[in-house]
Amino acid sequence: MATSTTIVASLLLFSLLLLHVTEAQESSSIGGAPIESKPLPQKMDCGVACGDRCKLSKRPNLCKRACGSCCAKCSCVPPGTSGNYNSCPCYANLTTRNQIRKCP
Repeated sequence: MATSTTIVASLLLFSLLLLHVTEAQESSSIGGAPIESKPLPQKMDCGVACGDRCKLSKRPNLCKRACGSCCAKCSCVPPGTSGNYNSCPCYANLTTRNQIRKCP
C-alpha cells in the first residue's frame, strides 16, 4: 500500500514538472517565433572618457577613480570637464552615504 502511494505521488510530481516546463516554453515564444531580446547597451571605454572628464581636475587620480566607478555602473560619462549632468542622469544621481554627489 505504501509503495503504491509513493508511485502515485512521484507520478503526480513528474506531471506537474512536465506541465511547468511546457508552459515555460510556450510563454517564451509567440506564434512559434522566439521572442527577441533587447540588445545590451554597448560598454564604453571608461578609462578614456574619465581621462577626458578629469584632465583639468586638481586631483586627477581621485577624480578618475570616482569617475571610473560611476561609469562602470552607468555606462556613460557626461561630456566636458564638469557639469553636463543632464546627458547622463544615472551618473548625476549617484551619491555617497552623506548624500553628496559621488561622480565628478
